[in-house]
Amino acid sequence: MKNVFIYADGACRGNPGPGGYGVILKFNDSIKKLKGAMKKTTNNKMEMTAAIEGLKALKEPCHVTLISDSNYLVQGMNRWIHVWLKKGWWTYNKMPVKNRELWEELVNLSKQHKIKWKWIRGHCNHPENEMADRLANEAIDELA
Repeated sequence: MKNVFIYADGACRGNPGPGGYGVILKFNDSIKKLKGAMKKTTNNKMEMTAAIEGLKALKEPCHVTLISDSNYLVQGMNRWIHVWLKKGWWTYNKMPVKNRELWEELVNLSKQHKIKWKWIRGHCNHPENEMADRLANEAIDELA
């Protein structure tokens, strides 16, 4: 299996408001950039959408390191998802899981790959994370 790095970032102006996502896929010396936007969304949805679009872009099963500055996304996939699945998509507080449709899509896409979900601090001059952030914001700008 190929080793691929996916840097995923979401942005939102207002929450909810116009939002965008940016993705950098790295395989060896090859880089692919993805971006997109929605007129009314939330920051968490854009963070998740970035991961989804990055995983969808893979054409075969891969060893993936998915890097995000979204604690919501990374903690969700590393820790919370297992509880939600056991509890039928209910939280510890007996509330329905927010963004369930996106979490389900992430679970399904994850089955095709071996994924390490890694959190990094945002806006700390990490080149690929900064590039993904710029793509997300460009996508929002292009909505206008």
